[in-house]
Amino acid sequence: MSSRTVIRGGLVITASDEIHADVLIEDGRIAALAASGTSAAESFTADRTIDATGKYVIPGGVDAHTHMELPFGGTFASDTFETGTRAAAWGGTTTIVDFAVQSVGHSLREGLDAWHAKAEGNCAIDYGFHMIVSDVNQETLKEMDLLVGEGVTSFKQFMAYPGVFYSDDGQILRAMQRSAENGGLIMMHAENGIAIDVLVEQALARGETDPRYHGEVRKALLEAEATHRAIKLAQVAGAPLYVVHVSAMEAVAELARARDEGLNVFGETCPQYLFLSTDNLAEPDFEGSKYVCSTPLRPKEHQAKLWQGLRTNDLQVVSTDHCPFCFVGQKELGRGDFSKIPNGLPGVENRMDLLHQGVVDGHISRRRWIEIACATPARMFGMYPKKGTIAPGADADVVIYDPHAEQIVSAETHHMNVDYSAYEGKRLTGRVETVLSRGQLVITEREYTGHAGHGTYTPRSTCQYLN
Repeated sequence: MSSRTVIRGGLVITASDEIHADVLIEDGRIAALAASGTSAAESFTADRTIDATGKYVIPGGVDAHTHMELPFGGTFASDTFETGTRAAAWGGTTTIVDFAVQSVGHSLREGLDAWHAKAEGNCAIDYGFHMIVSDVNQETLKEMDLLVGEGVTSFKQFMAYPGVFYSDDGQILRAMQRSAENGGLIMMHAENGIAIDVLVEQALARGETDPRYHGEVRKALLEAEATHRAIKLAQVAGAPLYVVHVSAMEAVAELARARDEGLNVFGETCPQYLFLSTDNLAEPDFEGSKYVCSTPLRPKEHQAKLWQGLRTNDLQVVSTDHCPFCFVGQKELGRGDFSKIPNGLPGVENRMDLLHQGVVDGHISRRRWIEIACATPARMFGMYPKKGTIAPGADADVVIYDPHAEQIVSAETHHMNVDYSAYEGKRLTGRVETVLSRGQLVITEREYTGHAGHGTYTPRSTCQYLN
């Protein structure tokens, strides 16, 4: 059955253009665009017409950093692929790239198969996978080649979490050398975990157990040092590098320096670092535990430098690192010992709206909003122009966005499976109204009309963002 939809009268915004245009969708893809009111636009015929007058028509968001059902610290992230992708759709995100996990002593294949099993048939929107590499050995290195061949083209390593995900410099170098050969992209959690563990032990010995100490021991200098080291290892290996969840101005400076040298080094930040700070970690009555994530929230003065990095393209992507744990029964595991608080914040539903607030507040332009939230993540992880833009041939992942609607963020009204909001009470201007995923209505005028199993696995090509 062929189906045609036309979206009329909206302002179409992509990373490169803004145009009042009608959008024709046919069989799940963008078929054509034509300036509104022209004879070409009038000639569009369809089974369904969506009126976008006074609204933005934007590509569906691409969130390239989520952790649904992630095991961490003796518990699991509270969003399943079903609840998490539904919440993503409510927030105008139509593609996620989640992280499959290799456990030490096991193969990459076992980890990837386990994550396919979690996601398949459960997702409301399309999804792909990165691979967390926890155990670098000769077999793992060979498997990296095979995974690139089947569309898992990015591999995450950790300089943090000794005894769990940690890789030493030799293991990192070997993986980088392999990715230089097979076209894969190494994603790095850049914090000096060995030094941090010393500071954690010393803080607890002093009786410093509250959540705010999580931020104090994970020092900005140790993020900057690890970022610098990762850049130099990548330079030795001749490999590109993508540093995840950059939170500190000192780390941004390291990325900027490397990029000024012409290196293929990229940085991602997250909404929590743009809008939250150590003030949240210091909230009384253990409320600060809600804001424990790694890299940690920083003092407020870092926010301006992160926004600046987004404007100057020293930071290219905003993802969420969505990894929710409920306050009751999960965050509370760390009462009396901040090091036992599960690390992670909910945010997959809030990213597009928070970044639009960045537009309203004058931090970024509308096109830059779409660039950092849709187009560049799609390019970075080999999904462009299928994802991340509105152009003929692209998947019809389209959001009708009301730039004037006002909302107050709250756990009472969000759709993530978590008992608090990191942005509780925050007033935002702009809201998602309607969402299409491959031409199918998932959110229809603020009602969920999607279903689990609509979302399909999306194999990816290698990074399309290299110099």
